[in-house]
Amino acid sequence: MRSAIKPDKSAGAQGGSAMATTIHGWLLGASLLCATGAMSAAPPSSSADAPDNSDARARAAAIVARMTIDEKIALVHGLFPPMAKGKTVNELIPSAGHIDGIPRLGVPLIRESDASLGVANQVEQRKGDVATALPSGLATASTFDPAIARAGGAMIGAEARAKRFDVLLAGGVNLTRDPWNGRNFEYLGEDPLLAGTMAGAHISGVQSNHIVSTIKHFALNSQETGRTVVDARIGEAALRESDLLAFQIAIETGRPGSVMCAYNKVNGDWACENAHLLTDILKRDWGYRGWVMSDWGAVHSTAKAANAGLDQESGQELDRAVYFADALKADIVGGRVRMARLDDMVTRYLTGLIETGAYDAPASVAQPIPYAAHADVAERAAEAGIVLLKNDGGMLPLARTAKRVVLIGGRADVGVLSGGGSSQVRSVGGAPVEIPLTSGAAASFARITWHASSPLLAIRAAMPQARVTWIDGRDVAAAAAAAKAADVAIVFATQWTTEAQDVPDLSLPDHQDELIAAVAAAQPKTVAVMETGGPVLMPWLSAVPAVVQAWYPGQRGGTAIANILTGRVNPSGRLPITFPAAAAQAPRPAPVGLNAMTAADAQAAADPAHASDHQLASFPVDYVEGANVGYRWYEKTGAKPLFPFGHGLSYTDFVYRNPVVTGGATLSVSFELVNTGRMAGADVPQMYVTRDGSNVPMRLAAFTRVMLKPGESRRVTLVAEPRILADYDPKLPGWRITGGRYRVALARDANDRTLVSSATVKAATMKP
Repeated sequence: MRSAIKPDKSAGAQGGSAMATTIHGWLLGASLLCATGAMSAAPPSSSADAPDNSDARARAAAIVARMTIDEKIALVHGLFPPMAKGKTVNELIPSAGHIDGIPRLGVPLIRESDASLGVANQVEQRKGDVATALPSGLATASTFDPAIARAGGAMIGAEARAKRFDVLLAGGVNLTRDPWNGRNFEYLGEDPLLAGTMAGAHISGVQSNHIVSTIKHFALNSQETGRTVVDARIGEAALRESDLLAFQIAIETGRPGSVMCAYNKVNGDWACENAHLLTDILKRDWGYRGWVMSDWGAVHSTAKAANAGLDQESGQELDRAVYFADALKADIVGGRVRMARLDDMVTRYLTGLIETGAYDAPASVAQPIPYAAHADVAERAAEAGIVLLKNDGGMLPLARTAKRVVLIGGRADVGVLSGGGSSQVRSVGGAPVEIPLTSGAAASFARITWHASSPLLAIRAAMPQARVTWIDGRDVAAAAAAAKAADVAIVFATQWTTEAQDVPDLSLPDHQDELIAAVAAAQPKTVAVMETGGPVLMPWLSAVPAVVQAWYPGQRGGTAIANILTGRVNPSGRLPITFPAAAAQAPRPAPVGLNAMTAADAQAAADPAHASDHQLASFPVDYVEGANVGYRWYEKTGAKPLFPFGHGLSYTDFVYRNPVVTGGATLSVSFELVNTGRMAGADVPQMYVTRDGSNVPMRLAAFTRVMLKPGESRRVTLVAEPRILADYDPKLPGWRITGGRYRVALARDANDRTLVSSATVKAATMKP
């Protein structure tokens, strides 16, 4: 069976009790309702878990007033522990960062860790230290469920605190503008409402442990190859309506203690010395109270960066010079940076610590970690995030009558693939496969790594009646023969991606397309399980009846995949990123930077700390799609993707009945959601809007995730986020909703126009 939307105007629910659910959102700084993805839980907020610190800035300022200038300077630059021996009297834990405290004033020592997907230990800097690995960010985004994102954040925050870390470099919310970005797997997709909502929930979860989460990378860090030399160019309105809106929503809902600025330039200025981004937008327009830290190796100046709004130089040993120590003191003495600005830098740092609880309860004592319970959190996220892309003829779930099942490729005998870079977790159970890199920008801090969660063992456990075997797939002819001799063939396809370098194209590496095609030709009952960092092309798609997008599924990925394949769990994931049918459909038909950089540029990008100013001359990337990121670009250009944003199938059926669209001060759609199938499952209704008569593609304005039993019905109301209805007007400045008729699609994905209606919305304006 496949999930479907069926227009149905019959009255009432059939076969189940009717329940009403209204999906409202929250909009800090505007007096309008907006939509969220949460259905069963209140909007996530770190304030529910933190003490009342409404006077945090005043308290921080009072502490700063008692400091000497040298004490202030000491708090605005952080050490990089692997390179900082002898620079502190405190213990250096091999990790991302270290900022000494001021004991006489009670200012705590702060230790930082990479932690997008778990407490990172990339190349085992801390021997024997393991942590729970969440599935990739795209997998979490595929759940369309902020409660799952928050649970994952709370879990890794708890482990970080138990390991004596006070700040997690988590909260990645950069929109996935290009399908080959090596870091897409860490992020939360191409839509600002989805990405911002999920990131805010994740940050809230982290900070519920009274530690700081950052939000990163501010802004437009949309590619990895050449990330330290690219100049991202985009108009003000388009930037506000896309990437910055994701950051704004995440900051409002998650209230991160710190914002991390990016490596790249934005419209001509380095992100970490970009006054428009850091001061005009973040601190003035959004009223952000915490501190701005640099990315590691992203600082290029002292006075310009400080005056632009950078508050802390992070990982100073990775910069070409230490800019915020003696050089900053000299600039203050010389009047190039005002003392008031230094006071603000330190006050913001302390405010972020105080508001999250990290100041008063620093993580100073190691604690035991309930790894089994935490693995359950990772497994639930993986199961909810796996996307059933195709299921012709009800190929899945695997029939209990299957007696011979062969698994092919992907090292599925021992584990599941993980993405590379600063987010790499050395997971509980160890790494059954770990391949060092011998070249490339990521070689110093990334390894090709599998988590020890074997799909082979998990499928055997789930199908005790069958003989389940595995072959490596390197011999295509042997793989085809094994597939032909089985009742079912499951090919595990892998694509490793990493921070610091983009993939050269969207094809599966190592002749895996040839392998899948050969297996499918030999065995009509073939399933392709994709462990990839993002979209890949599928030239064999028409020959393969079932395709499962498993992403990088994390700590218990093998178990999660087995549960989906065998029907123990009903798939409910939805794509947070468009899968192109051809690379040429993307706004840029090839990765930018692979051909644009000279050899000197490439060396500078790989090693910015030792590059000259001449070598760091940037090359421009014009974001021609503007605010029309992802699915909006496909609608604007009329291109038909391989799989659209929001797509995902189920083993049951859902229908939407009696939709009613209401306008006025807000725009909403109310409808009855019914599970008409024979299996409990979750559906993800999506609301897309655009103004009648405009040439603006439809935008995701609201979504929710609803779990229903067979025959159960529920009344659901989606309320549009006002800024999705609006256009950003730089002349106002602010958001302007043009009054008039708006079209509303109640949809299963970004291409679905089965149920479209309209209503009139009143004109309104909102602050930036």
